[in-house]
Amino acid sequence: MNIWLTEVWRAWRAMLRRPGYLTLAVGVLALGIGASVAVFALVNAMLLQPLAYPRASELVQVGQEKYGVAYWISPSEYQHLLPLQGARSLGLIEADALPVNIAGDGTPELVPAIHADHGYLPTLEIKPLLGRNFTEDEDRPNGPKAVMLSHGFWLRRYGGNAGVIGRVLSIEGVAHAIVGVLPEGVDLKQGDLVLPVAFSLESTDDDSNNYRAIARLAPGATAASVGAEVDTRLHAVFAAKHDAGSEYMRGLRFRADDLKTAMRVNARPVLTMFLASASLVLLIAWVNLANLMLLRILSHGHDAAVRGALGASWGRQVSPMLSEGVLIGLGGTLTGIALGWLGLNLLSGLIPPEWFAGSRLHFSISTVAVAFCLGMAAALLAAALGFWRGLSAISMEDLRAGGRGSAGHRDGPLGRVLVMAQVALAATLLCAAGLFLHALHDAAHVPLGFSSKGVFTFELAPVKADYSDAASLQQLTRRLLDRLRAQPGVERAAVGTGLPMGDKTQNFYMGYVHAPGAEDLLANSPQVRGVDPDYFPTFGITPREGRGFQDTDVRGGEPVAIVNQTLAQRLYGGHALGQAIDIGTAENSIGVRPFSARIVGVVDDISPFGPLGDRDGILYLPMQQVPDDLAGLMRNYLPLRFALRVHGDPESYRAAVAAAVAEVAPDQPIAHMRSMQSIVSGTTDAARMDLLLIGIFAVLALALAAAGIYAVVSVAVTLREREFGVRLALGASPSRLVRSVLRGALLQIVVGLGMGLGIVFVLAGVLRAVLVQMQRSVFDPAVLLMVCLLLMAVGLLACLWPALRASRVPPMRALRGE
Repeated sequence: MNIWLTEVWRAWRAMLRRPGYLTLAVGVLALGIGASVAVFALVNAMLLQPLAYPRASELVQVGQEKYGVAYWISPSEYQHLLPLQGARSLGLIEADALPVNIAGDGTPELVPAIHADHGYLPTLEIKPLLGRNFTEDEDRPNGPKAVMLSHGFWLRRYGGNAGVIGRVLSIEGVAHAIVGVLPEGVDLKQGDLVLPVAFSLESTDDDSNNYRAIARLAPGATAASVGAEVDTRLHAVFAAKHDAGSEYMRGLRFRADDLKTAMRVNARPVLTMFLASASLVLLIAWVNLANLMLLRILSHGHDAAVRGALGASWGRQVSPMLSEGVLIGLGGTLTGIALGWLGLNLLSGLIPPEWFAGSRLHFSISTVAVAFCLGMAAALLAAALGFWRGLSAISMEDLRAGGRGSAGHRDGPLGRVLVMAQVALAATLLCAAGLFLHALHDAAHVPLGFSSKGVFTFELAPVKADYSDAASLQQLTRRLLDRLRAQPGVERAAVGTGLPMGDKTQNFYMGYVHAPGAEDLLANSPQVRGVDPDYFPTFGITPREGRGFQDTDVRGGEPVAIVNQTLAQRLYGGHALGQAIDIGTAENSIGVRPFSARIVGVVDDISPFGPLGDRDGILYLPMQQVPDDLAGLMRNYLPLRFALRVHGDPESYRAAVAAAVAEVAPDQPIAHMRSMQSIVSGTTDAARMDLLLIGIFAVLALALAAAGIYAVVSVAVTLREREFGVRLALGASPSRLVRSVLRGALLQIVVGLGMGLGIVFVLAGVLRAVLVQMQRSVFDPAVLLMVCLLLMAVGLLACLWPALRASRVPPMRALRGE
């Protein structure tokens, strides 16, 4: 045992005396471990870590299939599932929090509220921190008005006062009793308030897919068995409403899925991409480390030959290299964990909070354990590979030469193959990053269909008790617009149910829109928006045909509509002007009576989801002509969005806008005051985060590849010093030696690039899944050319100094064998 400890100490002491190699090897491994451990922490938090609910493995989400999982459900569908065989309990929650006006116990506010039924919290087995859950009576239409508070809202508005239970909070002008406070860490769709769903289970007229249903499995039941029951029941319901042979019915699926899988389905593709990128970086680091260790044992060939000649056992010969591997593994792993923790903390603010629903991001024991396993395994495997290949390349010539022989060609093809592998893997990551960068660059220059410059926006949801009908709403908006237009610097002011671009909560879809006699648009439902006559001029949306809305388009006049180019093409083959459009059918179940309008104009497409998103079909209706039942339905989900085209900086109008609204409607809160340009910028934040992380991985890959090329060429030049000196003594020019070294390195780089491009083509299907959304082909000649030029330039720069050193070897020193 003492002999082994002595060997370990000697190897470590030798490395610490000349720490250059140790620093390089530890740094290479740390970069790979740092990238891997940060991504594993993300994957662990979002995909592997169980949800923070009791017996979370029993929870499933049931509903209509989207993105390959049970995604959403309507109140009508939910009704037909009660009671659900195989489920011990069932709960319903709204898909997104929606803004509501509150008053009492402080300043009036517009805050997000989520609706959930009385079965939701018991299904999750969550008990309120204070108070109680909703009762069945409170969860019925016209039942007692009740509300629960989120933990954060309770602290912010009530200072954590435990006596809040039983107090009254005015919501939309109606008094609600505060019956409970949720525990800390329980986040129901980012809602500050939780309200009862309170829809009638006897009613079957609500097919809006705005809810999520969660079931707790009964003993012996599985997600597959419950999913089969859900599919059978709901298919029968839809078969009674629609043609069983229609395209819509053929694509309709219902299922049940593990809740964790369903909640995090949107995060999975991006995380898979990050994990693949981090794995490539770790693999490049390992290849680099193996090459360094191979070169190190080759450069110590004389010592190894002496050990073998003196009869050292196989174990004694391998112990120095394994000892070095242990030290490198420990140093690289600890440094990598520190780098990963630092990087994760710096980037965590860029990650969408909904990805962490039911979990939290942290460095767990499992994350650290994985880092240690990866780091030590990588270092020891690299040491073993280096020893095995290096030992086979060492011969008695090393003993005879006394360490002065030329060993430049004894590393054989393995060292060159490892360099080519590094270049290939780096090229793969650089191509992916280049494709994303090119897509974002193009997106920044794609016409959005509107002008965001100089536009200030805010949201206002009229208090329902104060503005209960269409007439009062129109009066409020008219007075507000008149007051806003009178503000100095305001050029135009408009109102609509949605802005040209923003988050998904502002988009209102209706499947029952069609040309007369044509089939309803169900699978590709268009958006329906109410706007005023100044909406299109305020945003600079260009009319293509016909006219815009006018002040004469009022209730009682001819119903008119405007469509965008996508909807005109989809419904009328591009010839929409003057045509009739029908909204709703006699059989529809959205609670809106059918009506028709004449299309008086066609406008440019806009990008409601940002420059990287799809362009929906959009139907615009004049605000004053929207029927009461449709207006009431839209009002349940959409606040009014006001927009002002102004002179100067839009953000400087905050105080003036707030004062103008307070003057017209003193008790009416507003929210989300911001410039339209900030909204446009925000729509690409997720893509920028993706690009940032992929870019970091690509830079790491490039740096590791450059370090690997430099190390291989540098050591090769050192091992061939005598050869270069002899060649110089025999008359070879220094420039010829430089070209010789660069030519050999360039050949390896070119072969590595070819391998990397081959990997990109093989993985084209994986990249295409992301790039199609960005309207970008995998085979982008400009990106591929730039990657090739960049890697060749970096590789040649890495080789340049060793090549120059080869041309300056003193011939006499080489001839003396020094």
